[in-house]
Amino acid sequence: MALIALGVTGGIGAYKAVEVARGLQKRGHDVVALMTRNARRFVGEVTFEAITRRRVITGQWAPGTNADIEHIAIASDIGLLLVVPATANTIGKFAHGIADDFLSSLYLATTAPVLLAPAMNTNMLAHPAVQQNLQTLAARGVRFVDPGDGYLACGWIGKGRLAEPEAIVAAADAMLTRGHALLGRNVVVTAGPTFEDLDPVRFIGNRSSGRMGYAIAGELARRGAAVTLITGPTAIELPAGVAVIRVRSAAEMHLAVLPQVPQVDALVMAAAVANYTPAHVATQKIAHDAPALTVALAPTPDILAAVVAWRARKGRTTPLLVGFAAETHDVVERARAKRLRKGIDVIVANDVSKNDVGFDADDNAVTIIGAGADEHVPRASKAAIAAVLADRLEQWLAGQAAEAKA
Repeated sequence: MALIALGVTGGIGAYKAVEVARGLQKRGHDVVALMTRNARRFVGEVTFEAITRRRVITGQWAPGTNADIEHIAIASDIGLLLVVPATANTIGKFAHGIADDFLSSLYLATTAPVLLAPAMNTNMLAHPAVQQNLQTLAARGVRFVDPGDGYLACGWIGKGRLAEPEAIVAAADAMLTRGHALLGRNVVVTAGPTFEDLDPVRFIGNRSSGRMGYAIAGELARRGAAVTLITGPTAIELPAGVAVIRVRSAAEMHLAVLPQVPQVDALVMAAAVANYTPAHVATQKIAHDAPALTVALAPTPDILAAVVAWRARKGRTTPLLVGFAAETHDVVERARAKRLRKGIDVIVANDVSKNDVGFDADDNAVTIIGAGADEHVPRASKAAIAAVLADRLEQWLAGQAAEAKA
């Protein structure tokens, strides 16, 4: 099983990290404890040494002139970095890249998945600074075991109580189990908007930021898939471990996607591809000397329709086709009709009529529509939505494989 770095920080919930360490060991994992200076005010390091049978790491450097730089050595060995409890201070350090102790340095040095179990006062958890830090980390792929409601050490009753050890252990084990669930799978994800040029200066576009598609691509890559991200113009950070093809227009995206189709297991079309493009693109900037301007629009190539037609010609049921439907009214009904009209396997519907969810927002809320019952995923970070979609993609691909063998 995996080696897990268990970061213990300075909160009253630190005592529960002892139970977490034991629970991880019962599931067959090896644990190395990393304690911050303030964590040792709540729990003695000898407790963790007795349980883990490893020296507890409390400082940046191992003793001895020729000793390893431990945060680099451990960074390459661990399968998961788990922080219990994750205080507001530690969350802030991680979000802003501050490396002033062993734990925060390890976070920057490791490429292993990261799971945080936040615990703090209710008002601290709700503070905009803390919420922004949580969103920043979620966008980078960090996962969380949400705190619960209950009696807090400060005497308050509310949200902020550290999740129960059993829940934390289960979440950590699930992340490690699914770490290579998509190994050997090839997936293409499209993301972002397309820009349809009017002239050398102006274009027609949309509000898509690409965050949803980027989150999906990053999550699939973390699970072992070979991911090709075909992206329209965006200003966000690329996810790690993916191959990238940059495009600008719907026509360019069409030309980029089709050659990928024969060798992929799934195509996830999260991009907001323009349905129309100017029929004629001016070679010079259009002068602002007329009271009105009429622009003729022509339909763009339907990428999913082209892939569905290719599957039919080849007599294939692969790749699995997942579309997105960004709607402003009758969201589920219109998405359900779109799935049937296009003949695709799954469609993900989301409401883009609001400013704080969907397009150009950190959060999303979707309904997954396939051959079975609809699944509504309530509002969450796009990283969390991506994890749900990745779970479903694993199930769908496994189902296809079982059908192929039958």
